[in-house]
Amino acid sequence: MNRIEALDMVRESISSVVPDADVDALGPNDTFREMLEMDSLDFLSFVEVLSERSGIRIEDEDAARLTTLAGTADFLVSGTK
Repeated sequence: MNRIEALDMVRESISSVVPDADVDALGPNDTFREMLEMDSLDFLSFVEVLSERSGIRIEDEDAARLTTLAGTADFLVSGTK
């Protein structure tokens, strides 16, 4: 998976959890959980969707890396190498 594919997957995963989210307005380093007012259940759902779509097992300790589009994309790309 390349970085563009990873970014698309992150945006699609956020949109599936928060359907009215304007993911196109998010910058690569914006903290999307805060900007989209995702509560802990939304975030957990996002992590589950992302894990299913990517096929990458996401551990609890990985959650700290999943705060921005760029950070989450980097996590996905490194997990597929």
